[in-house]
Amino acid sequence: MIETIYIENQIKNHPRTNQIISKFKKKIEVIYCDHYGEIFNIKSQNFRIQKKKPSLILAKKEGRKLHDIPKSFSIGGKKNYYFSHMLNCIYDCEYCFLQGKHMSSHYLLFVNYEDFFLEIEEKIKQNRHQESYFFSGYDCDSLAFDGITNFVDCFIPIFKKNKNAILELRTKSTQIQKILKHKPIDNCIVAFSFTPENISKLIEHKVPSVKKRIIAMKNLANKGWKIGLRFDPIIPACNFAKIYEKLFLDISKNIPNDSIHSISFGMMRFPKKMFKKIIKENSGKRINLLDLENKNGIYSYSDVKKKKFENIIYKKLRKHIKNVPIYNCQT
Repeated sequence: MIETIYIENQIKNHPRTNQIISKFKKKIEVIYCDHYGEIFNIKSQNFRIQKKKPSLILAKKEGRKLHDIPKSFSIGGKKNYYFSHMLNCIYDCEYCFLQGKHMSSHYLLFVNYEDFFLEIEEKIKQNRHQESYFFSGYDCDSLAFDGITNFVDCFIPIFKKNKNAILELRTKSTQIQKILKHKPIDNCIVAFSFTPENISKLIEHKVPSVKKRIIAMKNLANKGWKIGLRFDPIIPACNFAKIYEKLFLDISKNIPNDSIHSISFGMMRFPKKMFKKIIKENSGKRINLLDLENKNGIYSYSDVKKKKFENIIYKKLRKHIKNVPIYNCQT
């Protein structure tokens, strides 16, 4: 439960700021600041302790809003960008890279959506002769906080009028009510992230169950929305092949192939600096992160182990889900 909201002075009168404040019926403490970095970027913060009681920070996103995505992380597009209207996630997955990326676990929400729209539409115009892919859900869950951010209602209309641009909403959430109020569009992919249920229960804290996420996907697919399946990171565990095959089977029983836009998977991987911070925070109590090896500044599994796990995943996916593109996300 959020008890404190920090607001940058420059956006204290922004219409979206007022809309967000009005959604908190319980009395909250509002503190104004000149720049969000005064709270978010303090070096002495403990991410894990702060995660127990995070605050909300409302700010203006300055500078670039869109960032290029490496080709190896694409799902078929040549022009790929990600954007983050929010930093940090309401869920608490023990493997999450955000704990190694940010000083703070407060939720940082950028309210100037209109500036994101301008940059997105400029990219669409630049790439008007080919499709552009825009990915949301890198620094936060796209849907989990939507009741506060109103992200879906604001961003889907931009893509509804730009058919040559594809929006991916990456999520572990079941908050799909606002999406269902919109007519489905072919250029929006609602991409759900999964690990097998027994792994999810142990290390994906506050995340809806696999069963509930599959039901949410089914409801979207039944209404005509395109679904993405994201298995990233792949986490080696006891009975690895068996538990992942069960997950793929459960999904295939509920989601028709023609509703699935694409599948992607990737092994756990962290840049060196991020990995060191995650180890220091000591959150990965149930994951043997020390089993990862450093290769060219990236911590991941050895090439032999990666190849073994990737082959199993690909084989089991193809057994249950046919005629859908599968992408292996590699560093």
